Amino acid sequence: MTLTTSLVWFRRDLRAFDHAALHHALQRSERVHCAFIFDKTILDSLPRADRRVEFIHACVAELAAELQQLGGHLIVRHAVAEQEIPRLAAALAVDAVFASHDYEPAAIARDDAVAKALAADARPFFTFKDQVVFEKSEVLSQSGTPFSVFTPYKNAWLKKMLAEPECLAALPVEPLATHFAPAPPCGPDATSALPTLAQLGFEPTNLAELKIPAGMSGGAQLFGDFLTRVADYGTARDYPAVKGPSYLSLHLRFGTVSIRHLVRTVSELSARGLAGEGGAVWLSELIWREFYMMILYHHPHVAGASFKPAYDAIEWETGPEADVLFAAWCDGRTGYPLVDAAMLQLNRTGYMHNRLRMVTACFLIKDLGIDWRRGEAYFAQHLNDFDLSANNGGWQWASSSGCDAQPYFRIFNPVTQSQKFDSEGKFIKRYLPQLAQLDGKEIHAPWLAPRMLLADKGVRLGDNYPEPLVMHDEARKRTLERYAVVKAG
Repeated sequence: MTLTTSLVWFRRDLRAFDHAALHHALQRSERVHCAFIFDKTILDSLPRADRRVEFIHACVAELAAELQQLGGHLIVRHAVAEQEIPRLAAALAVDAVFASHDYEPAAIARDDAVAKALAADARPFFTFKDQVVFEKSEVLSQSGTPFSVFTPYKNAWLKKMLAEPECLAALPVEPLATHFAPAPPCGPDATSALPTLAQLGFEPTNLAELKIPAGMSGGAQLFGDFLTRVADYGTARDYPAVKGPSYLSLHLRFGTVSIRHLVRTVSELSARGLAGEGGAVWLSELIWREFYMMILYHHPHVAGASFKPAYDAIEWETGPEADVLFAAWCDGRTGYPLVDAAMLQLNRTGYMHNRLRMVTACFLIKDLGIDWRRGEAYFAQHLNDFDLSANNGGWQWASSSGCDAQPYFRIFNPVTQSQKFDSEGKFIKRYLPQLAQLDGKEIHAPWLAPRMLLADKGVRLGDNYPEPLVMHDEARKRTLERYAVVKAG
């Protein structure tokens, strides 16, 4: 079926290459319009200085320029997407709307509402898989049910990828560019200038100062750099003072990179023996991402409750004292340097190293006894790369309440984690300069060092650096008692 006019609705797929919805719309339509909505439903609840909004703004600007270069245009609106897309579709008299799948409960509800509104005007809403290699029920156990343990899911995922190499095939845009529609004539639905941050109700952040590259060009730059060191990823990724990660999570979140291109490229390098052990480890991390998306899709109750219901019986610390502990954790004032440095990194940059996400989460839950949902919400507000499925999966892993989570009796020791993964304290000193004179023996647990030595090195516990909120050994015992309501296994 050939359509006369279609509309492609961009969401978390902010690129103009290897794009499923755009490819199919151009292939099946004589003319294709493109739109992006700064959705008030989402934006109105965010802080006025939010790096994610500034990042998206830069990505949309680059997307608009690229579409124009290809002969198309991008209609940009600041509205409630659920209302604006059907209205825009009617105003442009399109035959259909195309978009990429989303797997979060709120997004699914939004898309259902849009589909119904479009159907009322006899306009179909076509959506396509784009942000994952395999989605929903494409990777199932031999009994035909969703996996709940990662390793067998990963094995099945890899087996399917090898059996179906077309899953990584690019979906080109440029060869179909003659099907882009010209910009609408002047009027209420003409291509509008990109609204400024101020017009959207937001303030500039330190995004530029942090030198976080945005847009398709930024994603390509980061991926190119990562490929020069992917072989070392397996070991380097664990050390926060080392340039080990790919730093692509933010670009994966907003779709400025193509997951098909990433997996295909690293798989090809691995097949030629050029990606070392690191290539396989990184691919495993990408599969974890899809595993958590699959879990959220099949078990939407995890957005707010434990995957394992028995864990919701745990009694967490509450009241004013718990609020004080939580505030200290948020502010990086726990007295445990690695935890504090990690929280300061998050607060100042919107980024936190993955090893440190585990360390800080385990500390909040199993040293301070605070409900994992409070930490999950804090990360959701502050992480540039916040993704509901990955954030929820990570926090439930740390709290032992999720699928394939760490056992409840496995309790990270923040001091030994610090000694192992930041042995010289390089990362700690970057965010806690008041501890800069401490050596690799003293910096991980300053309270154990002689007070005179600390004074000589400019450290005053309780003054320019806090005493520890809790003693880990004592906290560990309380955690085991707290989790006693959960039967082992």
